[in-house]
Amino acid sequence: MYLYNLTLQQPTGIICAINGSFSGGKSQEIVVARGKVLDLLRPDDNGRIQTVLSVEIFGAIRSLAQFRLTGAQKDYIVVGSDSGRIVILDYNKEKNVFDKIHQETFGKSGCRRIVPGQYLAIDPKGRAVMIGACEKQKLVYVLNRDTAARLTISSPLEAHKSHTLVYFICGVDCGFENPIFAAIELDYSEADLDSTGLAASEAQKHLTFYELDLGLNHVSRKWSEQVDNGANLLVTVPGGGDGPSGVLVCAENFVIYKNQGHQEVRAVIPRRADLPIERGVLIVSAAMHKLKSMFFFLLQTEYGDIFKVTLEHDGDRVSELKIKYFDTIPVTASMCVLKSGFLFAASEFGNHALYQFKAIGDDDDVEVSSATLEETRDGFKPVYFRPRRLKNLVRIDQVESLMPIMDMKVSNLFEEETPQIFTLCGRGPRSSLRILRTGLAVSEMAVSRLPGIPSAVWTVKKNVIDEFDAYIVVSFTNATLVLSIGETVEEVSDSGFLDTTPSLAVSLIGDDSLMQVHPNGIRHIREDGRINEWRTPGKRTIAKVGYNRLQVVIALSGGELIYFEVDVTGQLMEVEKHEMSGDVACLDIAPVPEGRQRSRFLAVGSYDKTIRILSLDPDDCMQALSVQSVSSAPESLLFLEVQASVGGEDGADHPASLFLNAGLQNGVLFRTVVDMVTGQLSDSRSRFLGLRAPKLFPIIVRGKRAMLCLSSRPWLGYIHQGHFLLTPLSYETLEYAASFSSDQCVEGVVAVAGEALRIFTIERLGETFNETVIPLRYTPRKFVLQPKRKLLVIVESDQGALTAEEREAARKECFETAQAGGNGTGSDPMENGGEDEDKDDALSDEHYGYPKTESDKWVSCIRVLDPRTGNTTCLLELQENEAAFSICTVNFHDKEYGTLLAVGTAKGLQFLPKRTLIAGYIHIYRFVEDGRSLELLHKTQVEGVPLALCQFQGRLLAGIGPVLRLYDLGKRRLLRKCENKLFPNTIVSIHAYRDRIYVSDMQESFHYCKYRRDENQLYIFADDCVPRWLTASYHIDFDTMAGADKFGNVYFVRLPQDVSDEIEEDPTGGRIKWEQGKLNGAPNKVEEIVQFHVGDLITSLQKASLIPGGGECIVYGTAMGSIGALHAFTSRDDVDFFSHLEMHLRQDHPPLCGRDHMAYRSAYFPVKDVIDGDLCEQYPTLPMDLQRKIADELDRTPGEILKKLEEVRNKII
Repeated sequence: MYLYNLTLQQPTGIICAINGSFSGGKSQEIVVARGKVLDLLRPDDNGRIQTVLSVEIFGAIRSLAQFRLTGAQKDYIVVGSDSGRIVILDYNKEKNVFDKIHQETFGKSGCRRIVPGQYLAIDPKGRAVMIGACEKQKLVYVLNRDTAARLTISSPLEAHKSHTLVYFICGVDCGFENPIFAAIELDYSEADLDSTGLAASEAQKHLTFYELDLGLNHVSRKWSEQVDNGANLLVTVPGGGDGPSGVLVCAENFVIYKNQGHQEVRAVIPRRADLPIERGVLIVSAAMHKLKSMFFFLLQTEYGDIFKVTLEHDGDRVSELKIKYFDTIPVTASMCVLKSGFLFAASEFGNHALYQFKAIGDDDDVEVSSATLEETRDGFKPVYFRPRRLKNLVRIDQVESLMPIMDMKVSNLFEEETPQIFTLCGRGPRSSLRILRTGLAVSEMAVSRLPGIPSAVWTVKKNVIDEFDAYIVVSFTNATLVLSIGETVEEVSDSGFLDTTPSLAVSLIGDDSLMQVHPNGIRHIREDGRINEWRTPGKRTIAKVGYNRLQVVIALSGGELIYFEVDVTGQLMEVEKHEMSGDVACLDIAPVPEGRQRSRFLAVGSYDKTIRILSLDPDDCMQALSVQSVSSAPESLLFLEVQASVGGEDGADHPASLFLNAGLQNGVLFRTVVDMVTGQLSDSRSRFLGLRAPKLFPIIVRGKRAMLCLSSRPWLGYIHQGHFLLTPLSYETLEYAASFSSDQCVEGVVAVAGEALRIFTIERLGETFNETVIPLRYTPRKFVLQPKRKLLVIVESDQGALTAEEREAARKECFETAQAGGNGTGSDPMENGGEDEDKDDALSDEHYGYPKTESDKWVSCIRVLDPRTGNTTCLLELQENEAAFSICTVNFHDKEYGTLLAVGTAKGLQFLPKRTLIAGYIHIYRFVEDGRSLELLHKTQVEGVPLALCQFQGRLLAGIGPVLRLYDLGKRRLLRKCENKLFPNTIVSIHAYRDRIYVSDMQESFHYCKYRRDENQLYIFADDCVPRWLTASYHIDFDTMAGADKFGNVYFVRLPQDVSDEIEEDPTGGRIKWEQGKLNGAPNKVEEIVQFHVGDLITSLQKASLIPGGGECIVYGTAMGSIGALHAFTSRDDVDFFSHLEMHLRQDHPPLCGRDHMAYRSAYFPVKDVIDGDLCEQYPTLPMDLQRKIADELDRTPGEILKKLEEVRNKII
């Protein structure tokens, strides 16, 4: 079995983010690391975040930093990854790629304790970079430029110190004196030698300054001083004339200013009034904003509160440090303050957001200062504040994030064309159920009823140079309606269009006149209002029409073509007639190329299942250039021109080319390339779009021509980052569409369906899925689907949190005191009113943050949810500190209650200092009110946490710690029937099929068991010889299981066929019972048949088909919020082709951050029988000569390779 791995949705979580001007000039961009993907984001003029570039780097990004050489105009990116190399990247604006400027090797690959890459620090003047490991090693590289102004990098200078743990490093701003780096370090050499543990308890963190002497070219420890043991973060303070230099040390409960030769200045961090005494306050992320005359820091605590920190300084002496409450937003992994007045918050979990500064916190608010620090007997006196609504920030955009996907199921509950993916995402109060559908999101701008059922719609400008459309023209069976576009859209009658007849086409013709084609002729409306009318000869009517801005071809009934051109004076002149053999099914003329007077190609589709290309050149007018036969009669034709580009927005070099698209009557879209010189057709591809014949329309997307195909659902064909993508839109069936542009909606689509006229815009391009979000109360753990009743049952639980009622009460109290001016802020309750729903809810968790309680307190609930309406039909809160961890539906033998729900819970679960619990329970609920509500039948106490439940032959299997137990239903409790205690650690999931049971162990991979009913015994007959820490598992077939481990590997194991047959044909059961175990385990071992390192923790696996009529593939969801698929190849030829393509790409296009691709995909076990589709899909982004070189070695053309890539992708999604 060979598999093809393809990421369907890139990771959405963010590990770290930096901001700067990477494309040069005034622009502000953000570079984010999403695990193994590096993205460049840019807020556009409307404040929407656009992804400019996304690159898979086949490695783990651990840290990012940006620097700028003195006097330069743009920033470089430094990446610390698991490749054992430091890599400096430069964003190339022309080609839209990251160029690798330098790659210096310093150690082994992999994320290791003593190999640098975990921390990066930059000298603020861009003269040196320090890269550090968690322990021992730190290297400094000197950055400079040569005579050609190219960036140069020195060999590394060592700043190692053995037996030292590093917690953070940063650069110190000391102007143009020798660069200095600061580090928080802990020396453990004494603790290692002292067996009593006394030295370990007295170990002390130090703040150490390292100086790089540029003259002597070496690094020395310059200064070291004790610092709080809670210190976890350093922030560079501006120096060299802009400020006092030095660093801010963020420690538990304190922010401390430190510098060499300066006494420390300490201030306490304000704490929430409702925070338990024993919990400290830590700063988790920081950002600095520097203006000409001043600077300030924004520091965020682990509860989401942001504080503004300012320093009162005279020269380089700091007299006072002030901390003032600023705002509360969700906890971030990184914050970036952009010069354009935005704050980008890369959230730790849940959606990321872009905020705009309304103020910089100059109003009164809770403020503490180092001058008012009071010391009492128990330490420093705390200062309290209460969170309030956003006052200084306003959220203007958010980027959806699925991180982390806790559980995922694929099912077609809504009976749509393609199944939906249901994912449980997020953590705590930001949890959500997200329903993903394949397709681009559409936002509807307007819907209005029309006085009848329209058949077609067009938009026209009055002049070529106009920016916006002037009219929307709607055609009915016996009339034409003209709507003028202004502040509003209203009907007009003085446009010159004939409104008593249906229209076949309406367009701008020439530079400034309008054309209307109706069944009896062509009406040409000049700019000054003169109207020329061309009538059809005799009783014949116009059947079809094809046009561009300067040419029109009409087909009369019977098959006669008449060709018109616009002459120099703007008149429409008849040029040529041509008889076709039969009726014409459809026509289209290619767009006029730049600088030409006419287009050369006319495509004619006939009912005899052919498409002909005719020439429109004066020399050989109406001569056939080529013919293409198709599988069914064509219904609609569209030429799509791809302009020549060198890099540019879409990232790849390609010559200008012309595609002819045809929608056939059998629902297939047929695409073929037209040779721009000879008109020959080549390289055809087809794809089934739906049950109706696709109608094709040109529209404008991001300033480029794209294609809208309307079949049983709409599809959009467009070019994105070098790929041609054909993606469905998540919208209802449409009949006819046209591009729409007005000052309210610059790039939209106007369409008709039923009796309505709809105007909509297409949201973020390049995305595979769009999502519907339903908020949840606590962190979701697992869920089950009830396909018959189309409901979901979800279990949610959180540790150390308040129940929803307590949270609500605390929040109300908090906001009431804030409203009464308890914070010195009597803010207007609706000052943040705006586009987002949560702004109307004054008490949303977003603004309140997440209150914490004692860590031994659990809150949990069981929810029954109707996904179509998003309504929760039943919500059961678990009482007495119980938390739910597993769930399944079960049908017991006696059919008295029908389907029941089993939920595994634990009471009083504690993880520290060691794992303890008061008791475990299995609850049995019955569904009432047609499955919309739950009623408890009984609960059974068990001795451990039931992490796995599964139905098996009319009974319930439960995995409780290392015990697999079979239960039957009793009146008052579950009754034990049989058990097996021979599992090594903890059972985390159970799958059953026929009489086999597949058990996943937390540390020891899969165990295959068999239940013998006559003896009432459970036997383990096979297991795996490799210890795997399982995080997800799925049953593939009778002998095969798929699993994923916590190191980011996915693998398949299979029981050898002969062993399987022996076990099935064993009538007495003697073989299983008496056979000797091997390697301290079962007598038989499963074989690993597939192995692949995904590079991201997989949390769920599912077998599903994502396209109608497509084959099944394995879909997986990961902790970073990405979704991928493993597709099984059906032919040996495909396997050979893709493995050779992968081999050439590995050699000719190594990963960006210096990791070896083969080594990355084999990080823990050698990759086996999986081809990396993400690497293959980088082929279209390569330079053209490299594409040709690889294609030649494969004996193919680049077009054939692209076609193969498109085919395999279309088989998956």
